[in-house]
Amino acid sequence: MKKLVFLSIILLTISCTKKTTSDKEFIRPIHDTIGFAQYDWQLDSIYNRLQLKDTPNTKNWKTVISPHDDYKYAGKLYHTSLKGVNAKTIILIGVAHRAKNYSLQDKIIFGNYTHWKSPYGKLKVTDLNTKIQEKLSKENFMIHDSMQALEHSLEAIVPFLHKKNRNIEIVPILIPYINYETMNTISTDLSQVVSEILKANNLQFGKDVAIVISNDAVHYGTENWGRNLAPYGVDSLGTAKARNHDKRLINDFLTGEISMNKVKNFTQETVQENDYKEYKWVWCGRYSVPFGLAFANKLNLLQNNVALTGNLLGYASSIDHALIKVEDLKMGTTAIATQKHWVAYASIKYE
Repeated sequence: MKKLVFLSIILLTISCTKKTTSDKEFIRPIHDTIGFAQYDWQLDSIYNRLQLKDTPNTKNWKTVISPHDDYKYAGKLYHTSLKGVNAKTIILIGVAHRAKNYSLQDKIIFGNYTHWKSPYGKLKVTDLNTKIQEKLSKENFMIHDSMQALEHSLEAIVPFLHKKNRNIEIVPILIPYINYETMNTISTDLSQVVSEILKANNLQFGKDVAIVISNDAVHYGTENWGRNLAPYGVDSLGTAKARNHDKRLINDFLTGEISMNKVKNFTQETVQENDYKEYKWVWCGRYSVPFGLAFANKLNLLQNNVALTGNLLGYASSIDHALIKVEDLKMGTTAIATQKHWVAYASIKYE
């Protein structure tokens, strides 16, 4: 009887030890296995087909805006956006496409994950993730693992970052529906918290910590959108006008010296004045872009007493360039790309 009890205790101890060890890692799985790479050989092949190469450089871009659409459509601009990001710690600012499913709004969204799965293995969520949450006002954020697990806007960028540097660590943050006033308040709180952490740990914005903002620009057309998203029409003239509309927003509000006035004006141009949950001009990043820029610019002012300056690196759409083949890589596309259904992408750096 004593031997049986003793054996039971040993088995229980082993069981608890295994559970404790397992609990130390909470891995966010890959969600989109069609538009994005889930295996290293897939992204390696895409690099070869696009003739991309991660060349060592001394750039310390502080913040960038990167696309998050299917690699077949936007693969080259990912590389363009991220090539000057060399910091080990990356604060990712993403879109919360399915925020409506969970009635999420007016707070930024963190997760409990300790790692994210990537084609190149497990990517660590830095301890900075927890430190920020400990210092940030509880009114300004929530933790929602389900939202982070389903959201593709950061998942798209992670493989490119991880391929380039196997040692990077991330802080994944999603931005749901949020009005300008709340955005201004929370971005101030977040910038102050991150600035304090950087100073306490002798870290530099750009060199040690960088910000990557996820965004797809205009969504345009009359087919497969659920409604008409083509105010200029879907002929070649309409397409050109839509592109020019996008480029005006970029030129007027997202490049040059950044200010809260530009951030506010961008928000007013992309969301409805009387209902901030509704599009005015259809960018995925109608919340992630202004929030991310407000946060990044305030952080730079606190760290360096100067505003960020933005420069457009590239602009493209899903229909304006030759597309690479990915179907033989067991990949594909999650939406069509035609004159009546296309998406645009902007790559912008901030120093």
